[in-house]
Amino acid sequence: MELKLKRTEYEKTYTAGELRVNGVYFCDTLEDQVRPHGEKVYGETAIPAGKYKIIINKSPKYGREMPLLCDVPGFTGIRIHSGNTADDSHGCVLVGIKTTAGRIGQSRDTYAKLFEVMQKAVENKEEIWIEIL
Repeated sequence: MELKLKRTEYEKTYTAGELRVNGVYFCDTLEDQVRPHGEKVYGETAIPAGKYKIIINKSPKYGREMPLLCDVPGFTGIRIHSGNTADDSHGCVLVGIKTTAGRIGQSRDTYAKLFEVMQKAVENKEEIWIEIL
């Protein structure tokens, strides 16, 4: 399974984008601010663009199975989850439907649908990868 996150808006407090699953638009995304290479503010910086393997495992923070991006340089515990603003991100990728600048809605429903698709891929022994552009 191949996810592609194309970042489309770079603002001072957030980064917005679109997520495609196997080439088909799935939802909008929201992340923290993209900062210059090597500059990082803990919990307020988007991860570097690149390609990352995703596994599903139990999140110590949330206490349930969730997608985890592996081997993100300079970051740990980067997940895909629900949330409405970059304040909810803490470096992670939020999924939902864009409502206004810097905000997404329907996040829990969107996340549940994405997680279901990802679980099916895992059940079918497919690897899951995300490319962030």
